Amino acid sequence: MQKTVDIGDSWFAELGDEFQQDYMQALKQFLSAEKANKQLILPHSSQWFNALRTTPLDAVKVVIIGQDPYPTVGHAHGLCFSVLPEVKPLPKSLLNVYKELQDDLGIDNFHTGYLQPWAEQGVLLLNSVLTVQAGRAASHRGKGWETFTDKIIRVINQKSENVVFILWGKYAQDKGRVIDQSRHLILKSAHPSPLSSYRGFFGSKPFSQVNNYLTAKGKTAIDWQIR
Repeated sequence: MQKTVDIGDSWFAELGDEFQQDYMQALKQFLSAEKANKQLILPHSSQWFNALRTTPLDAVKVVIIGQDPYPTVGHAHGLCFSVLPEVKPLPKSLLNVYKELQDDLGIDNFHTGYLQPWAEQGVLLLNSVLTVQAGRAASHRGKGWETFTDKIIRVINQKSENVVFILWGKYAQDKGRVIDQSRHLILKSAHPSPLSSYRGFFGSKPFSQVNNYLTAKGKTAIDWQIR
């Protein structure tokens, strides 16, 4: 097993064998070819597994499933929906997430798009695909990352109890089909994208539902306010 891959000890115990699988070897070859062809891969390789390192398996309380990293240079840092602190203006989907948060709990986070504090409290911000070619959204789909992140979801489903899975949009909902609803809470709504946010995302109140569930299960609520 390649312990040189830093995904944190708790995740490596469950996922270490994945790095020897054929699909992961093929993914590694694809990414190497991209680099050889002078393609800029986002985020930086040091941040591909930021979500796992920041939120260890035994700390996971909430899972938000995204699709791809932001393809704009300087935005993505390995957490879905999140951007680096200096990024302005904020991505439109994240702005809609913040609008719903403000409506739900009265919290104003519009000063920053940096969601690292959420991840540090147990919110696994997991993209389905962990890399992208700069300027080309969805360019690394179907190369193997989805198999790896499916495994992550299965591990949480099997090893954890009373986790809240937030599935925004059909893509995330399809990816979450393996989740055992007798052990975990699934919150579904439309995606916060401007194209779909008015079809059920606004008014869905996911943040208060998360905290009500966590406290009912004897867990600490998430402080959604970013300071």
